[in-house]
Amino acid sequence: MNGKEVFFFVVRRVPQSIKNALEKAALPASSIDWLLIHQANQRIIDPIATRLEVPSKRVILNLANYGNTSAASIPLALDEAVRSGKVMAGQTIAAVASFTSALHLQTEEIFKCKCSFLHNPIY
Repeated sequence: MNGKEVFFFVVRRVPQSIKNALEKAALPASSIDWLLIHQANQRIIDPIATRLEVPSKRVILNLANYGNTSAASIPLALDEAVRSGKVMAGQTIAAVASFTSALHLQTEEIFKCKCSFLHNPIY
């Protein structure tokens, strides 16, 4: 596998995948409050945010704290963002769960934080 090819593939495909999900959800790109991408590599996350015109202060990151936590990266980063009060109920999060080394984007989701328990976790 060529790392350079993977990088360029992901940097091109992830923003388009998010734009497609926004279109399906009938949301404009400007409605993204938070961008949450698989925490694989900062050099991948930054250009994706740039292509989507999402400022770095609106990107949920914990990569510097833990490194690439694989399949746990999205739930871990989201949990921290909610617990810290960064993510609030009603905000729109554009999330890409993972992109695998097989050059396959697994999913894209646009969701609203509507949970009433966001700041009163039961665990």
